[in-house]
Amino acid sequence: MEKQILDKVKQLVRELYDIEAAGKQLLLQKTLPDFEGDYTVVVFPFTKAVGKPPHVIGEEIGIRLKESMDIIASYNVVKGFLNLSLKNEVWLGVLKRNYDNKDYGLHDIIDEQPVVIEFSSPNTNKPLHLGHVRNNLLGESVARILKAAGKNVKKVNLINDRGIHICKSMLAWQKWGKGESPESSGLKGDQLVGKYYVMFDQELKKEKEKLAKQGVSEDELDNESILMQEAREMLRLWEKRDKEVMQLWSKMNNWVYGGFHETYDRMGISFDKIYYESDTYLEGKKMVLDALDKGILIQKDDGSVWADLRKHNLDEKILLRKDGTSVYMTQDLGTAQLRFRDFDPSEMLYVVGNEQDYHFNVLQIVLREMGYSWAELIKHLSYGMVELPHGKMKSREGTVVDADDLMDEMYDTAKAMTKELGKIDDLQSNEAKNLFNMVSLGALKYFILKVDPKKNMMFKPEESINFNGNTAPFIQYTHARIKSLLRKANCTNLEFEDVDPSFMMDSEREILKKLALYPSAISEAAEEKSPSVIASYSFELVKLYNQFYQDVPVLKEKERSVIDFRLAMSLFVGHVVRSSMTLLGIDVPDKM
Repeated sequence: MEKQILDKVKQLVRELYDIEAAGKQLLLQKTLPDFEGDYTVVVFPFTKAVGKPPHVIGEEIGIRLKESMDIIASYNVVKGFLNLSLKNEVWLGVLKRNYDNKDYGLHDIIDEQPVVIEFSSPNTNKPLHLGHVRNNLLGESVARILKAAGKNVKKVNLINDRGIHICKSMLAWQKWGKGESPESSGLKGDQLVGKYYVMFDQELKKEKEKLAKQGVSEDELDNESILMQEAREMLRLWEKRDKEVMQLWSKMNNWVYGGFHETYDRMGISFDKIYYESDTYLEGKKMVLDALDKGILIQKDDGSVWADLRKHNLDEKILLRKDGTSVYMTQDLGTAQLRFRDFDPSEMLYVVGNEQDYHFNVLQIVLREMGYSWAELIKHLSYGMVELPHGKMKSREGTVVDADDLMDEMYDTAKAMTKELGKIDDLQSNEAKNLFNMVSLGALKYFILKVDPKKNMMFKPEESINFNGNTAPFIQYTHARIKSLLRKANCTNLEFEDVDPSFMMDSEREILKKLALYPSAISEAAEEKSPSVIASYSFELVKLYNQFYQDVPVLKEKERSVIDFRLAMSLFVGHVVRSSMTLLGIDVPDKM
């Protein structure tokens, strides 16, 4: 419909003014709520070339549009804005064509080259935490939205399973673990390993305090610390593939992988391929050494290898330390190379927090300097941090909110509130448990995803589980309400082909207009790579439907065709609510 109007405007501008309108000159948008109309054509871009006031151009185009397009009921011009009102038949047609289509708005996959999206990227020294939750939910939802927009999407994860931080938890377990395991402790594997990462930091602080009292300067504390020396030695042994160190590393990492799997499964997160830094850093080192041989990189007197980025107004960037060990950038070079070989992608998206903006800028520049033309495919999907009312989270100090604990807390809160509101009175025990899980996870996901990814956010669990307002429980309850209405009506064959469009109320018209915009909402969300667009759309649709439901006793209408029309509209809303929530990774209940 939007394309149809724009094509006609383009044709009329050519006929009226002998101008070829294209690109940003053709602006069609939803009419603002304070004005009468469904769509607005912005005519300001034509004023200079035409040489007439914008309101005159609007009138001239408006007259011709109404004459030539039978879908337009009326128009009005406000300054440089031509507001168009479409006939009720248009919106009724949207309903007739789509009300029973569960895949409405979704595109078939048309792009053969995949979009590769990396998200999660946890370290194997700790469990997933609140920061990972936003990353995982954002990555999974963006992948679903891109797929809905017709993209061939591949979801990948890079497990950071090597480095000094991994050695810290390994060394702590080796020193103080006394053979503790997930089985003996009753802890998930990732939580057990995280416990020893925190323990290392606690013991390191004690040691540093002693060293400081002995007169060691703050700058030298890390170098003088026996614990840090032992951790660095363990890393060197790991890089040399020392048998004992590798066995310990493999055992503890496998504990962590088991814990990760449980958490991912609970959150509804999955991947098409998982990479491991312990593999990718080797490819990265090879790339660095090849570039060094070609004179692209520089080697300093101590043996370290650097990229000179000063011509890009950046500093030099280290790629290999003097002892030959690699840095994060090294493994990211290797990961990008492997990913390009594996998928031949059209785009490589990295879902990583905005504190890494500089890192990904440097990654792309270094790859370009090394001669990899596909460096341009790299895009950093940067997002803001999740903050807590009591301050920032620190893994090594044990102040992080674990994802598992957070989901448990959300479940308990959802259970208490749902019971209190009497929304499980008609449910069996297993149905009630499923509902608590659905509501708690929905509340968590929606609260995080409704925020523009670029913005920092304050996470307040108590605000997310609310059956009124801009929350998942409100949307979920609306879906259950629609399903209840449809069950009560026992509708099978809906007959409203001959219904008179003139009976349509404003509230029904607004709902159908909103439904017609769902495909555009998916396209916009895919273009912006922002689930918040879908969250906003879903909430606005549900608000419109709830107001209609409160005002109109659907099943008490005298005309059967009108009842069927309203049931079909309700069915359509239900399908779109479920579809839009699925794009956010959220399930909706049939009963509540």
